[in-house]
Amino acid sequence: MSVHLTEPENLVLQARDVRFDWSQVPLHWIPGDPVATHLVNVLHLLLPAGEEWFVRVFKEAVPHIADDRLREDVLGFIGQEAVHASSHDGVLDHFMEQGLDVRPFVRQAEFLFEGLLGDRNLTGDRKRAWLYERISLIAAIEHFTGVLGDWILNAEALDEAGADPTMMDLLRWHGAEEVEHRHVAHDLFMHLDGSYPTRLRAMAETITMLATLWHRGHRFLMAADPVVKGRIKGGVHHLRRTGPAGLTPDGRMVAASVRRYLKRSYSPLNEGSTSQALAYLASSPAAQAALR
Repeated sequence: MSVHLTEPENLVLQARDVRFDWSQVPLHWIPGDPVATHLVNVLHLLLPAGEEWFVRVFKEAVPHIADDRLREDVLGFIGQEAVHASSHDGVLDHFMEQGLDVRPFVRQAEFLFEGLLGDRNLTGDRKRAWLYERISLIAAIEHFTGVLGDWILNAEALDEAGADPTMMDLLRWHGAEEVEHRHVAHDLFMHLDGSYPTRLRAMAETITMLATLWHRGHRFLMAADPVVKGRIKGGVHHLRRTGPAGLTPDGRMVAASVRRYLKRSYSPLNEGSTSQALAYLASSPAAQAALR
């Protein structure tokens, strides 16, 4: 569970220009556990295309924002998400150097976000409705990224398993920023639309999309891994072992977070701790190097 300290007020979101040296990071960065490693690695396959899509949609939304503070938060969110996308691209380059060709699956992710969920050259009310629909999806996705960010900040089992410190810093820096800005997409959706049925529909669509992508992504990684060579078939059923072991998020925890999201009274600020996130960012080697 998160450590809930006194929460800061009037926080200004800022992008941190982080850098990571992947040269010494092993392919199976959770030692001896390619299954758990690749369940987390699916994130790297999805996030560059997904977060670049977030940035495009939110830039389109900025002129529609009538609240100055929310506009400032959205601009901070855009800056952070752009750095996240480029940082995970670096991991994909490292996978390629280690003989794990991720390009086929990355192309599928890019087709989803750029093609199916991209700009449709609409005008007027239809253009605005499609913008609001995509913002509702991003708000639902950002619920999960906030929950995952809170999880990784507290995932002591990964440290105990000897997970690579550079990869852990990437995941915890990213997770801390997801917790830091976890309210922005929901606030934007509520500001522009706020429809409860739309919020429910977006969550149903998001669960279906993410579960499918995670299953397909893990099967792809296990088949493409040059060490495993498909000897172990991938799939989300492996979460039944890795979740309770603390090496990946636990399904019951995620399901409980969805039930909270479905309440009319839901607030992202009740998920995770901004203070804990800022405390990690104050100690993260990459975030501190970026300050210097």
